[in-house]
Amino acid sequence: MIETPGLVPSAATAALAADGSPTGDASRWVVGLLTAPALPSDESMAEHLVPAFPTKHPQGFSATLAEWRAMGPFTVQAYESVAHKGWIVVSGADGVRHTLSLTLDSTGLIRVLTLQPETVIPELRTWDDLEKALETPGVVHSVLAARLTPEGPVVLHERAADRSMPTGSAYKLYLMRALARAVRNGEVRWDDEVTVLPELRSLPTGDMQDLPDGTRVTVRETAYKMIALSDNTAADLIADLLGREAVERSLTDSGHHDPSLLKPFLTSHEVFEIGWGAPELREAWTGRDEAGRRALLREIARPLTVRLSDLGETVHQLGLDWHLSGHDVLRVLDGIARDSEQDATGTVEQIMTAYPGVSVDGGKWPRVYFKAGSCPGVMMFCWLLEDSAGVRHVLVLRQAADEQKPIGDGFFLRGLGARVISSGLLEADAEAAR
Repeated sequence: MIETPGLVPSAATAALAADGSPTGDASRWVVGLLTAPALPSDESMAEHLVPAFPTKHPQGFSATLAEWRAMGPFTVQAYESVAHKGWIVVSGADGVRHTLSLTLDSTGLIRVLTLQPETVIPELRTWDDLEKALETPGVVHSVLAARLTPEGPVVLHERAADRSMPTGSAYKLYLMRALARAVRNGEVRWDDEVTVLPELRSLPTGDMQDLPDGTRVTVRETAYKMIALSDNTAADLIADLLGREAVERSLTDSGHHDPSLLKPFLTSHEVFEIGWGAPELREAWTGRDEAGRRALLREIARPLTVRLSDLGETVHQLGLDWHLSGHDVLRVLDGIARDSEQDATGTVEQIMTAYPGVSVDGGKWPRVYFKAGSCPGVMMFCWLLEDSAGVRHVLVLRQAADEQKPIGDGFFLRGLGARVISSGLLEADAEAAR
């Protein structure tokens, strides 16, 4: 723990101490790394980290940790835990605040651990405050906030909500709809299994790419990881199970304004391989019509040749992403909520509510669906929130740029989403909100 001698532990330290979840346990261990009497060795830390963790720190994580510790002693200033993710704000000897951010894999081991300067999120009292916060040179943004009613959505605020923009992993919502339909029609069962194969393995996020070839996983667990952990390999396994045609049907079923923008419907494996693989693949993609592009996808149905370190330049301008409008996102979220109502097993609901993305007041919002999406030059967050009276609201925040730097790591956009949700803006009367 990080405490100042002679002082009562802060509320943040107390909250960290009281969190009995796996994320709380991991967060306390991470904080302890900063104040251990001696620098922990890589061997002693290995049992807390996923096996692939050292590949991100070829010089040894202890070397990185030594640099962090040099900024101490530290004091915990804030702590937040949401499902498998934790954020600990600490201040160093010079008073500068940093955020320790960690992500657990499905076994409770730490997959991602970073320390970076704290991202300050402004308070929001009006929609104008949100718009001002989102104004960033070189970045295009879009906002949609709406209340869902039997008569249709009531828009509370929108900015370029009709604009088609890349949305990264939001495409997994269409996979979820296609899967729910297949289960409802008796074509797939939640207890069926998918098999991890080399040609279906993708890159992180997620952890299923680390499973050995031939590993069998239930559809239920795979779908959970696809949504809650945004696991790319899990999504590609579901896409393979259903078939591209079934997934493309979900575009029309969900009311996408122009399904041709997502045809052929790409897997993450295909986006990685074409976007950052051999240059001739990008040339072929941009130079072909839909039939030619489908042929190209058959040509690259092989193990991935791209590594995570190869990602850099943005490719969403080439159509190598999944383009949606804000209203498309609203409609697919609303569709999944209706799918949940038809799912007697409750599995769709369990999956969609497993990770709300931000800390949410459960008394105000007892039901929350969340999905994030990112790719170089792309960041998006969306929520469907249902209040205690059963009224549903949707919030969609999107950013796109020609490079990643002005967008950052998503902390800021996620934080703005949390501010909107806690501000009362979504509950306000539509006319007053305008």
